[in-house]
Amino acid sequence: MNLPVHQSGTARRVVVSGASRGLGRAVARAFAANGDRVAVHYGSREEDARATLDSLAGTGHVLVGGDLSDPAGAADVAGRAAEALGGIDVLVNNAAVNLPHPLADTSYEDWAALWQRHVAVNLLATANLSHLAARRMIDQGTGGRIVNIGSRGAFRGEPDHPAYGATKAAVHALGQSLAVSLAPHGIAVASVAPGFFETERVAHRLSGAEGAAIRAQSPFGRAGTAEEIAAAVLWLASPVAEWASGAVLDLNGASHLRT
Repeated sequence: MNLPVHQSGTARRVVVSGASRGLGRAVARAFAANGDRVAVHYGSREEDARATLDSLAGTGHVLVGGDLSDPAGAADVAGRAAEALGGIDVLVNNAAVNLPHPLADTSYEDWAALWQRHVAVNLLATANLSHLAARRMIDQGTGGRIVNIGSRGAFRGEPDHPAYGATKAAVHALGQSLAVSLAPHGIAVASVAPGFFETERVAHRLSGAEGAAIRAQSPFGRAGTAEEIAAAVLWLASPVAEWASGAVLDLNGASHLRT
């Protein structure tokens, strides 16, 4: 069964998790500029999320706060977003944590706690929101799109952030499993795997020797931008991208090449 998705030019109902700043803000802006209506999710940064909301083109956007690491919290966020938008056509799983925990320098207690935190936010919240959104898409009968934000670190390793790399690899695998199971319902699922890109959170790392080393990772001699990643997310969520379902799209400026 090949069900249609909303065509370009028709406002879709889009949920972007972790949209208070950085990539989430850029993604929300990209969909809003495309004429879609966006639910801007935030965990704790309400002021930043309101700034995102105020920056969006068009009308009909909403702000939805909540703790996605708790299954009940995820259900509440999805429910309020769907109610405010009148349904869900697109879900972008962007919310994530990335806290350092190199094994040799991290106590066992901190190690265990940080792994639990990364799994709860990066993986389980993504899985739970995907279920909640996909069930609504199935019931709506109009298909839909899910785009997951993964990472280059899932492939090259993250020695100081191993839980981040591992959970992002799991997010890629989750997306591929859902791509197969949801295709009969007209729902396409894909992931992006960004390399280093500029945001407010990492701006301090782009100065001095560290910044030079980061830029040198890519033969283009620069870091990526959140807007470049957001443009790819917008395309993967478009009606013409159905055949990309199951893909994990590398967006790292040739800084890490898979074979």
